[in-house]
Amino acid sequence: MFYLIFLAALLIDQASKALIMKAMFLGQSVPIIDNLLHLTYIQNPGAAFSLLAGRTPVFIAVSLIVVAAIIIYQIRGGAKRGLIPISLGLIAGGAAGNLLDRIRLGEVVDFIDFRVWPVFNLADSAIVVGAILLSVVLWRSEGKT
Repeated sequence: MFYLIFLAALLIDQASKALIMKAMFLGQSVPIIDNLLHLTYIQNPGAAFSLLAGRTPVFIAVSLIVVAAIIIYQIRGGAKRGLIPISLGLIAGGAAGNLLDRIRLGEVVDFIDFRVWPVFNLADSAIVVGAILLSVVLWRSEGKT
């Protein structure tokens, strides 16, 4: 299950970014639901909220470590059933999607714009959903060992 989720998150993220880069010009914003949801094509040189812009080598290194650690964990007998492999697949797939952008472009392609939150992408969403899911699973299992 881990590898399926990992590949799905990575491929959907990269396909969505390729579509945005092909269909839009940098800086263009198209309303989907006026004043609520827009597609806004930007390239983010930093981390979340454009923090630490210009630190691409650091982000590449951290992403490589995170993705490698999760994959090694799974290879060495990590969780095979339940929600943990799903959550780890989302985190690793999202991290790999943004990693590919940083390697190819030096920046991350963002395009989902709710106007009240910084623009983000599907890789960011996968990471956040995966981290929340993992936190809930670990929190619920605390004390059951």
